[in-house]
Amino acid sequence: MEKHIKAPLSKEETASLRSGDYVYITGTIYTARDAAHARMYDALAEGKELPFHVEGNLIYYMGPSPAREGWVIGSAGPTTASRMDKYTPKLLDLGLGGMIGKGKRSRAVIDAIVRNQSVYFAAVGGAGALLSKAIKSAEVIAYDDLGTEAIRKLWVEDFPAIVVIDSLGHNLYEEVSVSC
Repeated sequence: MEKHIKAPLSKEETASLRSGDYVYITGTIYTARDAAHARMYDALAEGKELPFHVEGNLIYYMGPSPAREGWVIGSAGPTTASRMDKYTPKLLDLGLGGMIGKGKRSRAVIDAIVRNQSVYFAAVGGAGALLSKAIKSAEVIAYDDLGTEAIRKLWVEDFPAIVVIDSLGHNLYEEVSVSC
């Protein structure tokens, strides 16, 4: 089923999504990869605030290439989500609405998705140039010294993704591999 959703996500929105749904996301999302996740995790351990309010928000596992002249951002394809798995349950427990990446997730992440009624989306790997067209603004908001791995605040319009793991724990990767 095709759905148009707004970010940040409400619990009602995530509850309505099902594994296999095609979605088009409009709103604010944030980027963070390995190094940014490690810094956020350390900040939480030290009792510090995170660089953005996580409640209902989406983190896109992406580090863009440099923007060409006249473009908001360079190629913006997803990175492998499992690299963030050791940090993700904590962020979900703080209210993170979901993540966008590519690839499978650990059992601990799946359990945290269900526990927190969140969602995991996949963006098409290898389609970074196409995905960047849905990004209308990009601003580094934290960890600028990390370069492409800095945290960015993005405004997206009709950003295409697929629900892989829904709030009930249904997992498209498992459903497809079983049926093949």
